[in-house]
Amino acid sequence: MLSNIGVPGLILILIVALVIFGPNKLPEIGRAAGKSIREFKKATEGIADDIKEEIKADVKEAKEQSVDLKK
Repeated sequence: MLSNIGVPGLILILIVALVIFGPNKLPEIGRAAGKSIREFKKATEGIADDIKEEIKADVKEAKEQSVDLKK
């Protein structure tokens, strides 16, 4: 989606944002967006870590059960 914007489109978006929000508000909006993206990234990494741990536990349990079945 963003790959189709190009440089002229991006410049136009930045100019419109500058006109709408003004030069004082634009850095605050950028900081808020950056913080939101960082928090989202941390949350998704936490979820991915939880899923990986669950998979590891399931694999370990399956291996233990397969060893018990061979006895």
